Amino acid sequence: MARGRFTALLFAAFVAVPIVEIALFIQVGGWIGLWPTLAVVVLTAIAGTALMRAQGLATLAELQRRMNAGENPTATLAHGAMILFAGALLLTPGFFTDTVGFLLLLPPVRASIIRSAAANISGKVAVFRTGGGPAGPGPGAHPGAGDGSDGPIDAEYQRLDPDEVDEDGPRGSSGWTRQR
Repeated sequence: MARGRFTALLFAAFVAVPIVEIALFIQVGGWIGLWPTLAVVVLTAIAGTALMRAQGLATLAELQRRMNAGENPTATLAHGAMILFAGALLLTPGFFTDTVGFLLLLPPVRASIIRSAAANISGKVAVFRTGGGPAGPGPGAHPGAGDGSDGPIDAEYQRLDPDEVDEDGPRGSSGWTRQR
């Protein structure tokens, strides 16, 4: 998504969501009254926090299991991020945000969003691997990668005389180097 399009979408959400929430507060308050409306908002925040905590801990345990087994934790991380976002929505007072937050706590809804996002970004992301991990070298690694048979690395270097180097170093100050 282009940066300008994303900014416009974000701006529209920040304008539209409060308007929807105000309209829903007025409607629900008219149907059941002020105090019951406020009680519903507080109770959904409490219930949502409890559900988010339980699902978050389960997701954390699954993430640890996958990491220990050397499995890909990408989907579990995505679920965890959506659970965190659901918690933020549930703590935000409002009926619309509570509805979206509770929907994000449903695993099938999260799985559907993950599939949709994966389909949307596939072909737009490049994955590069070097060497190997506990499971050995990744796909595309050169023959012998990670098995100890790599041999010497051929490289060139140039020794710099300290008198020929500027105070900022051989390439100048990058903003990250220490100033003398």
